[in-house]
Amino acid sequence: MSQPIEAVSEVFNTILVLDFGSQYSHLIIRRLREFNVYAEMLPCTQKISELPFKPVGVILSGGPFSVYEEGSPHVDHDVFKLNVPILGICYGMQELAWINGKGVGRGEKREYGPATLTVEDQTCPLFEGVDHSQVWMSHHDKLQSLPTGFKTVATSGNSPFAGIANFENTIFGIQFHPEVTHSAQGKTLLKNFAVKICKAAQNWTMSNFIETEITRIRQLVGPTAEVIGAVSGGVDSTVGAKLMKEAIGDRFHAIYVDNGVMRLNETENVKKTLDEGLGINLTVINAEDEFLDKLKGVTDPEKKRKIIGNTFIHIFERVANEIKPKDGSEIEFLLQGTLYPDVIESISFKGPSQTIKTHHNVGGLLDNMKLKLIEPLRELFKDEVRNLGQLLGIPEDLVWRHPFPGPGIAIRVLGEVTKAQVKIAREADFIFIEEIKKAGLYREISQAFACLLPVKSVGVQGDQRTYEQVIALRAIETVDFMTADWYVFDAKFLKNVASRIVNEVDGVARVTYDITSKPPATVEWE
Repeated sequence: MSQPIEAVSEVFNTILVLDFGSQYSHLIIRRLREFNVYAEMLPCTQKISELPFKPVGVILSGGPFSVYEEGSPHVDHDVFKLNVPILGICYGMQELAWINGKGVGRGEKREYGPATLTVEDQTCPLFEGVDHSQVWMSHHDKLQSLPTGFKTVATSGNSPFAGIANFENTIFGIQFHPEVTHSAQGKTLLKNFAVKICKAAQNWTMSNFIETEITRIRQLVGPTAEVIGAVSGGVDSTVGAKLMKEAIGDRFHAIYVDNGVMRLNETENVKKTLDEGLGINLTVINAEDEFLDKLKGVTDPEKKRKIIGNTFIHIFERVANEIKPKDGSEIEFLLQGTLYPDVIESISFKGPSQTIKTHHNVGGLLDNMKLKLIEPLRELFKDEVRNLGQLLGIPEDLVWRHPFPGPGIAIRVLGEVTKAQVKIAREADFIFIEEIKKAGLYREISQAFACLLPVKSVGVQGDQRTYEQVIALRAIETVDFMTADWYVFDAKFLKNVASRIVNEVDGVARVTYDITSKPPATVEWE
């Protein structure tokens, strides 16, 4: 009898983060992983009896609600039956107080920004090494009294209960956000909780992940089943393909679908990199006409994503039926390059975790899909995938390649997607990236691309008046793609790029630069 397949959360000591909808929730995961502690996030509505793993500790995140209002989210009380340390942050602390005496109410004023923390109890293990320091507050509600069984361990000027602790049950609450960089010693506090209080092992490394994931893939796929997977030339799909090759060898079949909305020269580059460079079985499918026909007249971004996602699956299943393994086995699995930010943003919960958009790696799949999904990168952030790729021997220029969305240029052509529109966006994008590389800025920028806007603008070329389209350029800096800032280019650089695009790309009269951060915007325009 085979051994049960262990998930990542079962192999590594896991801190469970229950999300109440804070814009900072994902940062808790990032901070914990920075000191090699594995953490996973689930909605605050998670039924503890259905939890697929036993965490070594639980963190209740902040959130935009008031615990005393009807309809506000509340944690499953069975979380306290896990008998593991618990830390409540902001709304999470107010939730702990509400459960243990309901002493929560509206403060006289909203507190948003820096505050000075005073540690009142130096023996509290949560605050070991944390002195009078700056912390980041973001709340209007606050504790009006101590909850039953707790004592005050830290205060601030506006929060007499900035830190509370129930030492008997190892439960802690803090009013501030240690996960944001504005809290000077926030990392120390989170590390105290995870490592010293929860006793979580600091063994979350990509070298350990490779060994664990290869074993899991082999158990999941078995000794004979075959796997196909989409590759696009990006780091995610390439790392996933290389990992599958390491696990099951030639039983993995990489499928590159030329959907007509890829980057310039992408097909030739993919063949050279994956087939010739990494020795991965590669099948190239030219499906440009099929995709563009289905996209005719479609302008809604979600419909574009659904059409492209569904068409991919139809093609994969068709190709899978055409692949005849020599030993008579069947194609049973579909590799997908889902990353952890995709999972986080696609969690749908009433209020806190509203679906911003359907990610190509999470939404858009057919309900009756015959192939079973395998997602080896699902627990990883982008920087972790890059680290993994380097350990797997993937060339550095590919490992550091900017992300490219599954729906491709289809969501960078705002409005109807046609062959002519794709050509304009593709050529403008190529010029933008080429100039970024020439300037030595590519590694400083996390993602950059050009969008074709559904508007026209008057221009002058030579002695003639023109009325052509507008290109919007976007470049961002980020660590985890959950939040991002726009990249500040030198004006001379932007002037040069704009000049090249207008002069070299037919159909463009004007170029703009997007200076919106995430949030409030997303990285992509659609």
